[in-house]
Amino acid sequence: IIATLIAITPYLFYLYESVPETQVWNTFIFTFDAKSWEDMNYLMWVTTGKVIPLFLLTIWFFTCRHWWYHTILVPITMYVYQLFGMFDENLPYVDEFQLMHLVPVMAIIVPSIYLIRARMFNRMINVDKSMEELEEEFKIKPKSFLEKISDYF
Repeated sequence: IIATLIAITPYLFYLYESVPETQVWNTFIFTFDAKSWEDMNYLMWVTTGKVIPLFLLTIWFFTCRHWWYHTILVPITMYVYQLFGMFDENLPYVDEFQLMHLVPVMAIIVPSIYLIRARMFNRMINVDKSMEELEEEFKIKPKSFLEKISDYF
């Protein structure tokens, strides 16, 4: 299922081409107004440019078994912030000053990754293990996707 979802992402990205270049998009299901974006096609292009990488990064985060997988949270946070910023009518420019909002996330993740790395090298020096053996030791091997999600919450 995951491989199929990854394989169709180029098609999902180009779905914006089926959206009309109008202010208001009327379908039989809903009516959507582009508001300050002024063009639904442009809004969908920007949205897919943020949702598709966020989607792929999220899959990578939940399927990665390496000890450094928490660093993937930094770009995930950046894309989530950008998505919320797109729909904030008070912002004059999209994607401006996002680094300041990433600092708290990076302040937690970067030191914790450094501590894990330092712990690995400490064990490698004290014990005769290779880097691959230590990486294997630090890998998290969940039984199922739901158990991995429950590890985070």
